[in-house]
Formats: sequence, structure tokens, C-alpha cells
Amino acid sequence: MNLHEYQGKALFAEFNLPVSKGKVVFDADEIIDACNEIGGSKWVVKAQVHAGGRGKAGGVELIDNPQDGVEFAKKWLGKNLITYQTDKKGQPVNSILVEECMTIAKELYLSAVIDRETQKIVFIGSSEGGVNIEDVAKKYPEKIIYEAVVYGDKALSENAENIAKVLKLNKDQTNQFIPMIENLLRLFVEKDLSLLEINPLVITENGDLHCLDAKINIDSNALYRQPDLAEMYDQSQEDPQEAEAAKNDLSYVSLDGNIGCMVNGAGLAMGTMDTIKFYGGNPANFLDVGGTATQQRVAKAFKIILDDPDVKVVLVNIFGGIVRCDLIAEGIISAIKEVDVKIPVVVRLEGNNAEKGSQILSKASIKIDSINNLADAAKKAVEFAK
Repeated sequence: MNLHEYQGKALFAEFNLPVSKGKVVFDADEIIDACNEIGGSKWVVKAQVHAGGRGKAGGVELIDNPQDGVEFAKKWLGKNLITYQTDKKGQPVNSILVEECMTIAKELYLSAVIDRETQKIVFIGSSEGGVNIEDVAKKYPEKIIYEAVVYGDKALSENAENIAKVLKLNKDQTNQFIPMIENLLRLFVEKDLSLLEINPLVITENGDLHCLDAKINIDSNALYRQPDLAEMYDQSQEDPQEAEAAKNDLSYVSLDGNIGCMVNGAGLAMGTMDTIKFYGGNPANFLDVGGTATQQRVAKAFKIILDDPDVKVVLVNIFGGIVRCDLIAEGIISAIKEVDVKIPVVVRLEGNNAEKGSQILSKASIKIDSINNLADAAKKAVEFAK
């Protein structure tokens, strides 16, 4: 689960990390009061969406007149912000973060992620912040440090000093940085984070370290023990089809293609998408209906797939293990009638009672292309899609 910047900074403040004085607003009329409450003569207004690249897309603006902030809010609230990290629809802007303007001397990069190979939390730091860290990693790998840390380890101060050297911090800044790393690690562990990113972490004109941004991802599997964080969930930032699938306990991820995929089993779904790509097609989604592909689940899966206007054909690839393919075939026919599917449907059944299932599909009163070989089924779907 992702957090908005203002939510992440609230967590930062809770863990004694330096953040800007700010206020989140949900209406343009609140901007002037927010600026007056914050004080100063310059402010930054930031559209709140779960995506990076806001500045380049016009979603961040420096203002010296509160009325300009009002116009900024009127421009974005209720609209979608499209960045290089969103899809072509963008994400809805429902709130604006107003902050005091900081004078920046240097921009740095700092993040923490879980390295599953070493089973440790790794801090990633770079002296080049405020830019695409991926480009820095490719062009200047020597400017990035990957420092594995252990929660509660006495060597944490040494870890922090190693990162500080790559960030080119002076002695005073290093002394600030050591407790910052300790607090960030405590936040990461206590709040069950999967990603924490500060880009940029800045050095102010006074030489102090300051968290100018906050990107936080929480392990969704741990939300049961983080009820306060679970309340921060903003469903409006999620893909509508993905959100609907989650409500129905279906694993669904939207993609950019035009061949809808309905498969039981994550590995089989990945293999199905690879096969589609191999034969020149483009999958529109990943959808795992699970081991119990009942009529109700199949019908719901069809509805979710067909909510994507780009889908031109649906490829159903089911392996009958626990559930029999003849029952799945009957469920598919009933689901197609219930949903009133009007685009081509290609079905490949394999496993328990697959032959009987194929016979049921072939005798159906509706048009279904039943093909037992996955390669041939994928080819047929690609043909229909074109």
C-alpha cells in the first residue's frame, strides 16, 4: 500500500525526522489560510498522487502569492495528473500539500528497501539527488552506495558513516545523519515498510539535512497489525479494475495490450502472457482466478476484463487440478451468457476432465473457440486481436 507525500511526512515527523512545515488542503479556498498558518513569503504547492515525476508534469509549483496557490489548486483538484510513472489516464488529484519554501544548497538521494537475497534492509544513497536515480545508477555507479543494515545492530553508526562518505557530508552533517538513519530504520521496521525513499534529501543553506520529499510503501500483508496506516489507504489512486478485483479476491494487474487473459494460477498466468508475446500479441492484463474457478468467479473476472475498452479478445487458460474442467466449461458458458460477452473468446482446458470440458464448449449455443494446445490458443487470440 502506498502513502501520499503528506502522509509519509507525518510519519517522518513522528519519528523525529526533519520535514518542512506544511498543511494538506482538499479545497482551493483553504490555500490562503494554509499559507498564512505556515507563514513566510514563499511556499511550495504539490499535487498529491501516488506517482513520481510530478514536478516535470506541472504538479509542483513555487509561489510567492497565496492567490497563485488558489489558482494552482483550481487547476488540479478533481483532475488527473499524468506523469512518466502513471498510465495514460494519470491519477486523480484530491489534495494539495502546501509547504514552506526551503533554500537548497545541495540535493541528495536516500532510500531503504528489502534485499530478499540477503534478507536484510539495504539503504541506497547517492550524492546525486532530485533526478532519476536509475540514470545515475547506469552512468555513474560509483556515486551510489548500497549499505545493508541490521535493526538494533551496534554497527549501525558505522553503516551511516559509510553512506555519509558517499553523500559527501561534512562532520556536522554526518552527526545529523547518524540518528537520521537510526530513526529511518526504526520507522521501516516498526511500520512494516517495503520501501522508503527521500528524493531529494537536501542540505539547506544553513548546512542542515532536511527531508524534502517522502515516498513510503507499506507491506500490504502486514496491514492487519497497522490499523492506523490501513486507514490512510486512498482507493482513488488505484486502478479501478485492480481495486474491484481485490474486493472479489482476484489477482489482477492492468497492462497495455488488447488480449484479456483469464488463468488459474500465477505461474500459468505468467506463462500464458509470455506465450501471447512470443506470437506477436500483447496481453491486456494479468488475472489469476485461483484454484477454484467457479462460475461466479469466472463471471466476475469477465466483467473486470471487459471493463477495459482496449480488450478485443479474451483468452481463458485453465488447468483442472482440484476442480474438474467439465465444471469449469459449464461455468464459462454460463458466465459468458450472464455478462453478455460480445468479443471472441478462446478457451484452452488442460487437466482433470479436459476432454469432456472441450466437448461441452464445442456444443455450446454460443461461439467459443476451444483449443487444447496453448500455443495454438495464443496464436488464435493474437489473430482475433489483430
